[in-house]
Amino acid sequence: MTDTRGPRAGEDAKSGAEAQAETPAQGPGAPRNPMGALGGPLARLGEARHLGLVVALVLLALVGLVTRPDNFATASNLVSILSLAATIGVITVGMTFVIIGGGIDLSVGAIMALASVWATTLATQSYGPFVMIICAVLVGTGAGLVNGLLIAYGRLVPFIATLAMLVAARGLAQRMSDRRTQLVQQGNEAIVELSTTRVLGLPLLVYVFALVVAAGWVLLNRTTFGRRTYAVGGNPEAARLAGIDVRRHTMLLYALSGLCCGIAAVLIMARTTTGSSTHGDLYELDAIAAVIIGGTLLTGGRGSIIGSILGLLIFTLITNLFILNGLNTSDQLIAKGLIIVVAVLLQRRGLRSPT
Repeated sequence: MTDTRGPRAGEDAKSGAEAQAETPAQGPGAPRNPMGALGGPLARLGEARHLGLVVALVLLALVGLVTRPDNFATASNLVSILSLAATIGVITVGMTFVIIGGGIDLSVGAIMALASVWATTLATQSYGPFVMIICAVLVGTGAGLVNGLLIAYGRLVPFIATLAMLVAARGLAQRMSDRRTQLVQQGNEAIVELSTTRVLGLPLLVYVFALVVAAGWVLLNRTTFGRRTYAVGGNPEAARLAGIDVRRHTMLLYALSGLCCGIAAVLIMARTTTGSSTHGDLYELDAIAAVIIGGTLLTGGRGSIIGSILGLLIFTLITNLFILNGLNTSDQLIAKGLIIVVAVLLQRRGLRSPT
């Protein structure tokens, strides 16, 4: 008897990839959402893992109120938390796309530093703030594009390619700045005003962060690009059989990450009024940790913008509590490392649990 299933093997793989691409929120191992009928961000907040993150945020806030009742809930501290979260958060949005797509980007902090130095170098030559902003965004996007080309077409492992970019970008930033902090010159107040101008009590940079998050959510959940990102991360070969140009899409994911680094460079210039080769040091750690805590699989194929932002807020709040309670930088790094390990172990345990 002839096996009629054989000729359909490629078609089955193709249809599987297409089905995965059409339902990004239901990636491999994703829990069913009983609030799915509500749609949008509210539905995703209804997922068990997101509710757990919200509970963790509330508990951390209670810890802050108990341990530092005098200064935790002050307006200045809350603005400080959101301002720090805004800078790292923009990078986290790009990192979410990369990791869902099956990659990783270790160079985000160094790219941000390079973009800030390049932009402030233009400031010393009397270029205006808008030229500086465009420069930062282009430098970030260009560096991310190089990462994507090396990984997608040069066939380098993402870890190696982005590690090389980390070293090269940080070195180039040091060379351009001669290891000196460069000030955002007078006449470029438009950049600084992102930090100093407030609307409803919040700096403008927080609203920029919110816009980036909203744009990232729409791109991931409401466009073909987002569906393809889940498909490529979940099963690259099936995605290829479904007609997706996996290499081109991978390249675009890293370019998007670089774009986010460029925007983050503008925000950190606004916060510090400087461009420096030391900006963004270990930001890759914070961004990756936020994405992991938010439930995105390191193996790709599953994750969400909302989860990553909740993870970021948890990580930022923990950092703030460390600072308020006098923990030094070394202790903070040790604690952050432990948090990442625990998050990964919990993630693996969740994947092994029956759904």
